Formats: sequence, structure tokens, C-alpha cells
Amino acid sequence: MKKLIVVLLLMIALPVAAIDPLPFADRAEEVRFQDLVRELRCLVCQNQNLADSDATLAKDLRAEVFELMRSGKNNTEIKQFLTDRYGDFVLYKPPVKPGTWLLWFGPLLVLAIGFWIARRLMRRPQASETPIRNDQDGEFS
Repeated sequence: MKKLIVVLLLMIALPVAAIDPLPFADRAEEVRFQDLVRELRCLVCQNQNLADSDATLAKDLRAEVFELMRSGKNNTEIKQFLTDRYGDFVLYKPPVKPGTWLLWFGPLLVLAIGFWIARRLMRRPQASETPIRNDQDGEFS
């Protein structure tokens, strides 16, 4: 039983070791890198940022971000480089511009249309009930 627990714990710990350690110059550089990769989306996973993804492309992009940082580029230049290469989708907070209006305002539009439809259905006059004729005495009930 103890061996099974040890094996299970090792399997849980494997994803932690999957992220390659990078040779940061200091703690500030490491914090900057971590903040930056949390703002960038994994293009394979799409629901994870680069910091959390184990995809091969995410590892490559983390290495590329690290190299761009080492070459002296600031965060804005790095984001611009990745946006030019992969589009606004790589950013978790894409800029508000005509190309991203649907992304930003689409959910609100769908919600507004849903409320409009629900309101119309609720305000629609109900069909009056037709009287039921009682055949025994010929009267309506």
C-alpha cells in the first residue's frame, strides 16, 4: 500500500518538473518573466496561459519570451512581437479595436438579445381559454 501511495505522489509531482528552469539573472527578472507569461495565452491549450501550459509550443514560447527579455526588449515590445506573429489571440487582454469588438462586446450583445426575446415572449398576450361545452345540459363551463 505504501508503494502505491509513493507511486501516486510521484505521478502527481511529474507535471511540476515539466517546466524547464531558466537561468534568471536576479529575482526581479524572474518576477517580470512570470508576470509576462501569465498575460500571454497558450495557442494550443487556448484556456491556459503560457505559465500554466505544458504544451510543446508553450515551452517554445516561454523560451522565446526569455530570449527576448535577455536581448533587452521591454514587455510592450515582446507583446507586440508575439501579436505581430500570432495575432491578438495570444494576449489574454486584447486591445479594444474594431477587429476585437466582437470579442469584447459579443457576450453583452448575446445577453441583450436574450433579454429582448424573453421580454417579448413574456409580454405576448396569452391565448384565452376556449369554453368547454358540457354535453349533458348544453351549457358551457
